[in-house]
Amino acid sequence: MVRQIKGRSGEGGSRKLAVRVRTAKGRKIASTRWLQRQLNDPYVEEAKRRGYRSRAAFKLAEIDDKHRLLRPGMVVVDLGAAPGGWSQVAAQRIKLITGKGLLIAVDFAEMEPIAGVTQLALDMTDPEAPDCIREALEGRKADLVLSDMHASATGHKSTDHLRIMALVEAALDLAENSLAPGGAFLCKVLQGGASKELVARLNRSFVKVRHVKPKASRAESAEMYVLATGFHGRAGA
Repeated sequence: MVRQIKGRSGEGGSRKLAVRVRTAKGRKIASTRWLQRQLNDPYVEEAKRRGYRSRAAFKLAEIDDKHRLLRPGMVVVDLGAAPGGWSQVAAQRIKLITGKGLLIAVDFAEMEPIAGVTQLALDMTDPEAPDCIREALEGRKADLVLSDMHASATGHKSTDHLRIMALVEAALDLAENSLAPGGAFLCKVLQGGASKELVARLNRSFVKVRHVKPKASRAESAEMYVLATGFHGRAGA
């Protein structure tokens, strides 16, 4: 059951009603909190209004507005793409629908098609996944590799960290073997950002490395993104 309570003033002085969710029989407290957060999240509402598949679309849009990663005609690889919010934003900004650029969306989860996007159902922990992606690139180099991949939490801190880092390293391996000179890499990391070892590796392959946390990321979330620009070749290659 849900009920509305008075909220803070919104745009134009109107008062937006917040939604409080009562814990229903059989529903866990964590699920109730998640539902309440979703119902009161302005990004969720705006994503629906704009036709985006997830609120995550605003994270990439915000990062791109500031750092200008996406340009018409680019070749982009989007890892952990489902349900497709990042791919929607990237497709719009590289003008994919006009026939410019190439966008490859990769995820082991099913995803509804997006016009012009090449979709690959792959698990990035599969050793054959990078070869499948490079084949889809058709001999071209990527200008940008995006990764919003995440691992399901087990509740065991060390295990969760290892699973997350395995995905980050898989994404970086692909980037270092697929990016064109000057290319960029944007990847989700957790627990305060990338490790010192990962940052050191990025610094050897890219001109500039920084951490970014868009406003669209929930304040209580541990997620952060590492952004590396100016690819100049895999270290030691």
